[in-house]
Amino acid sequence: MWRRGLRFARDRRRVVGRLCGWSVLETGQAFLVGYAPARALDDGFLAGRTQTGLAWLGVAAVGVVVGAYGTARVYRAVAELVEPLRDRLVEHVVGRGVRRADRGALSGLTQQVEIARDTFAGLVLVSRSFLFTAVGALAGLCSLAPVLLLVVGLPLAAGVGLFVVSLRPLARRQEAFLRADEALAERLGTVCPGLRDITAAGAETRVAADTGTLVEHELGAARALARWSVLRVAALAVGGQLPLVLLLAAAPWLLAHGVTAGALLGALSYVGQSLLPALRDLVHGLGTSGARLTVVLRRLTGARDEDGDRPGLPHQEGAAGLCEAPRPDSAALDVEGLVFAYGPASDPVLDGLALRVPAGGHLAVVGPSGVGKSTLTALVAGLLPAGDGEIRVYGHEVPGAGATRRRVLVPQEAYVHSGTLAENLGLLRPGPVPEEELLAAAEAVGLTPLLEKLGGPHAPVDPAALSAGERQLVALTRAYLSYAPLALLDEATCHLDPAAEERAERAFAERPGGTLVVVAHRISSARRAGRVLVLDGPRTAYGTHDELLDGSALYRDLVGGWSVSQPALALRDADGVDTVAGPGLAGDGRHVVAHGPVGQMKTPGDLGDGGTFRRQG
Repeated sequence: MWRRGLRFARDRRRVVGRLCGWSVLETGQAFLVGYAPARALDDGFLAGRTQTGLAWLGVAAVGVVVGAYGTARVYRAVAELVEPLRDRLVEHVVGRGVRRADRGALSGLTQQVEIARDTFAGLVLVSRSFLFTAVGALAGLCSLAPVLLLVVGLPLAAGVGLFVVSLRPLARRQEAFLRADEALAERLGTVCPGLRDITAAGAETRVAADTGTLVEHELGAARALARWSVLRVAALAVGGQLPLVLLLAAAPWLLAHGVTAGALLGALSYVGQSLLPALRDLVHGLGTSGARLTVVLRRLTGARDEDGDRPGLPHQEGAAGLCEAPRPDSAALDVEGLVFAYGPASDPVLDGLALRVPAGGHLAVVGPSGVGKSTLTALVAGLLPAGDGEIRVYGHEVPGAGATRRRVLVPQEAYVHSGTLAENLGLLRPGPVPEEELLAAAEAVGLTPLLEKLGGPHAPVDPAALSAGERQLVALTRAYLSYAPLALLDEATCHLDPAAEERAERAFAERPGGTLVVVAHRISSARRAGRVLVLDGPRTAYGTHDELLDGSALYRDLVGGWSVSQPALALRDADGVDTVAGPGLAGDGRHVVAHGPVGQMKTPGDLGDGGTFRRQG
C-alpha cells in the first residue's frame, strides 16, 4: 500500500511541486504570526514608536492575506492530486466488476471511492499544514531567541515522536474497530429486514446469540482503541500544551537572560495559534482518517487478509453453506448424554439421550405428542441450547458454524416469502440456482404441478394464495436444493397426502450424500425409515420397524393409533398395514389390525386363515 502511494506521488511530481510551492506562502504566514507581534511590541509600542508597531501589525495582516491566497491555490493543487486517484480507483473497480462479476462493484463505485477521495484529500491537507506550519513557527522562534527553540522544540519533538510510535498500533486498533463496526452494521442490515423470516424459522435465539457475539467483538475493539487513544491524547498534551506551560513557568528566567517581552509574546503566539492547532489536526486526522483510508483502499484494490477474506467482512455461514463431501464411514449425527429441560424447575424433556445416525441413514422419530420430538430437532439444529451432553453433526459440535452449514431444518409451518418461486427455492443457496437443477429438484420432491400452475420458476408467488401443503412443498424443495447434507424434517409433510409425502421423503432419502431425520406423523414414514427412534422419556427405544413391533409396547400402540386415524386403505397395503381386518388377511404376525372404524369392531377371528393374531394395534 505504501509503495503504491509513493509511486503515485512520484508519477505526479509536478503537482506535488506546485502543492509545496503554494504551501510556502502558508509557511510565511506561520512565520509572521509570532515574529510580527514580537517586533511590534519590542521595536514599536514598548519603545514608544507607535507607528512602527502598527506597521509590523500591518505586515502580519498582509501575511494573513497572502497565506489565504496560498491556501486557495493549495486546494486547487490538492484537487489535481486527488482526482487522478479517484479516476484510477473507479477504473479498477469497474474493471474488477466486469471481469469477476463482482456484486460489490456498484457499492465500491458510488460510496467507497468517494470516501477514499475525501479522506485522502483531508490527510494531504493536514499533513502538509503541520509540516509547513512547524517549519515557519520554528524558524520564527529561532529568529526571536534560540533558547525559545529549545523550550518549545524539545516537547514538540517528544510529542510528535510519541504520536509516530503509537501511530501503527493505533491505526491497527482503529481499523479493527471499523471492521467490527461494519460487520455489525452488515449483520443488522441482514437481520432487521429478515425478522419475519427469523421468527418463521424459530431462529430467534441463535440469531440473537450470533449478533451478540458481533456486539461483544465491537465492544472489545472499542475498548482496545480507547486504551491506545490515551497515547494520542498524551502526544497532543506533550507536543502542543506542555510548551505553553513551560513558556509561562520559565518566563521570569527567560526575561532575566535576555529574552524580550515581545519575543516571549511571539513564542506564545507560535504555540497557541500555529503549532497546537496544526498538531491537533495532524493527530486526529492521521489517527482516524488514516485507518479508514487504509481499510477502504484495501477493499477497492482487492487486497486480502491472510485467511483469504476481504478485510472487514466476517465469515458468513448459514444453513446452506457449501460443505465438503462427508466421508462414507462418518456419522451424520452423534448425540451423547443429551439432557434438556425448558426451565430449571422443569422435568427434563430429554434425559441422557444417546443416538448415532450414520451418513446416508434414514431415521424416523416417533412418540406421543409433547414427548420432545420437535425439541430434539431444534437441539440438533442448534436453535435450542442443550442443558448437558454433546451433539455433533458430521463431527462438528452443535452449536457451531461447521454444524450449521451441514444441516437444514424444515419446520411444520412452512415459510414462503413474496417474490418469485425461484427466489423462494434458492433461499438457502449462496447464489442463483441453475434452472435445470431447480426443475430437477421440483420433479424429485413433487413440486412440478405447482410450478406449472404458477407459470414457471420465475413466476411471482403470493404466499397467502398457497395452501398449507403447497407451502410445505416449496419449503421441502428449498431444503432439497441446499448444500446441507443432513435434512431435518419436523412434521414437514403433515399437510401432504400419503402419496406426496412418500415422494418427498424418498427424494430426501435418495439425495446423493444426504442423511434424513424425519419426525413422523404417519406409520408409513416409520416403515420407510431404516431406523426408528421411539421417544418415551426413560423408556426410549431404537430399532427397525419390525424390531420395535416386537419390543416396544408404546410403538405398537402408536402404530395402532396411526392406523385408526388414517382413511381406510386397500387390503394388502404396500406398507403392510391394514386399517380393518378382512378376508385374506394373513395372520403372519407382521400385519397390524386396527380396532376398526367407529361403530364397527373386528376380531382376530376375522382373519382369513383363522389363525391367532399375536399383536393387535
